Amino acid sequence: MKDILEKIDSALERAVEALTPFKPGNIKADDKGGGDPVTAADRAVDTLLREILPQDGEGWLSEETADNSSRLDKKRVWVVDPLDGTREFVKGILEWCVSIGLVENGRAIAGGICNPETKEKFLGAIGSGVFYNGKKAAMSNRTTIEGAVVPASRSEIKRGEWGIFEPSAIVIKPVGSVAYKLALLSAGLVDANWTLVPKHEWDVAAGVALVTAAGGFAFLKNGNLPTFNNRDTLLPGLWAGPKQLYGPIRDLLLPYLNLK
Repeated sequence: MKDILEKIDSALERAVEALTPFKPGNIKADDKGGGDPVTAADRAVDTLLREILPQDGEGWLSEETADNSSRLDKKRVWVVDPLDGTREFVKGILEWCVSIGLVENGRAIAGGICNPETKEKFLGAIGSGVFYNGKKAAMSNRTTIEGAVVPASRSEIKRGEWGIFEPSAIVIKPVGSVAYKLALLSAGLVDANWTLVPKHEWDVAAGVALVTAAGGFAFLKNGNLPTFNNRDTLLPGLWAGPKQLYGPIRDLLLPYLNLK
């Protein structure tokens, strides 16, 4: 895993360099369909990472690359969002990131997430733990849901999807990128995270790898463990946290989950 983490680390550094010419808050965005924005910055990082990450025999899945079913036959697949939180990037909000996940036999085994605006870098792999800006990190040690800081999607808050939690005892913190939210969770900078709406594999693969590497849990809305490199890349909602909060989080979310 050491070599893998070094490769992800190097790729993140090069991605940050590639983003230098682009200015958050002052960049043109195109609509790629469904109201989802894309910029020249997204495309530049996608091209770079596609060139330096996959080796012979490895697959590639990225938000900004046309999907190729050949990845389904690969044992290892890089699952990447070159710029997660494009809406925040376009608006100049400091809550976007580059997200790189490595999947092996459907399991997210390593990940790296970098927020160039806040100068934060999260690296982690199964069996190696999580590193925050080069130092070993740990998840929250909170044992009760009361007072827990939970980052919530700005888009979901705007649509009113978090109104159901407002009377509860959690502290809702608006944050853009879902990958960034999971990275914060893995390093103990927030206490829990969930999204009750579907997300694509590239949104959460690296974050799930980080949370798992840190000893936490991540489940789909239906209670299943998330798997990656599926033909259909859209996953149901995700909920995650440190293991000691599994029960309290599950109890809070139970009315909104589709547990089997």
